[in-house]
Amino acid sequence: MRRRNFIKGIVGSAATWPLAARAQQPTLPLVGVVSGRSRDADARNVTAFYKGLGEAGYVDGQNVTVEYHWVEGRYDRLSEVMADLVRRKAAAIVTTGNNAAALAAKAATATIPIVFGVGARPGGNATGINDFLSEMNAKRLRLLHDMVPKAARVAVLVNPANTASAESALQETKEAAAAIGLQLQIVNATTIGEIDAAFASFAQERPDALFVAADAFFNSRSAQFATLTARERIASTFADRAMVAAGGLMSYGADLAEIAHQVGLYTGKILKGAKPADLPVQQSTKFDFAVNLQTARVLGIEVPSGVLSIADEVIE
Repeated sequence: MRRRNFIKGIVGSAATWPLAARAQQPTLPLVGVVSGRSRDADARNVTAFYKGLGEAGYVDGQNVTVEYHWVEGRYDRLSEVMADLVRRKAAAIVTTGNNAAALAAKAATATIPIVFGVGARPGGNATGINDFLSEMNAKRLRLLHDMVPKAARVAVLVNPANTASAESALQETKEAAAAIGLQLQIVNATTIGEIDAAFASFAQERPDALFVAADAFFNSRSAQFATLTARERIASTFADRAMVAAGGLMSYGADLAEIAHQVGLYTGKILKGAKPADLPVQQSTKFDFAVNLQTARVLGIEVPSGVLSIADEVIE
């Protein structure tokens, strides 16, 4: 009996070994990446982020756990996502796609390191890459004017739910429009239906061109914008080259994939123990001006040679 009990005890203990071994394995540090964009719109940037993280010595699933959250322009979800990452004691929070995500992260924690890929204010527990988004608005409006020099009235489409970006776009475009001599027509849209309604209003009011403010929700609707701008035959400018690849006329802005790569490198440095305050905010150095010639032909626009000569990417 004693021998049977002894063997039974060994078998019982052995059954618990795998569980005990798993319990003793160290928990991988969690990096929460919160993007205002959609998964599809972010694909190129995700690859670039992982590349930067890998160059810093970190591989998802091996020595770090990377958890992506795409809010797709649903800015009301940001506080909930950030609160969850804080509760789970994330090693770092990475924000991409818009200022709203960076602001939500800074409001949620003053201790967890934050790495941003937009033009948020640095300081304390936050650092990252400045994309010069606000500075790009004025230049983008001037490029639109160069593309369509006869345009006198330009509609500016903003998402008021993305408060910081909308306010910045309005201020910059108003100042630039005054210098150029353009009249602006401000239009708001926060939903798919309101984007449709905005273009329906263009059919009645007929602006000469359209300036679409940088916004994660707008970026997730590239096919919708391509369809509507073609239907209303309106020259449009965007901040993201992906919108031009989908059929938009032109875009100008920082190379988002390059920013994501640098954000990945910074995240790796923080995982190794660097403090955000010791990592200076880097400046975007690569900017893309893209033109879709096929869309220009559909719209009946002859692209000026001066505009074409400075384009970084021309889509035939």
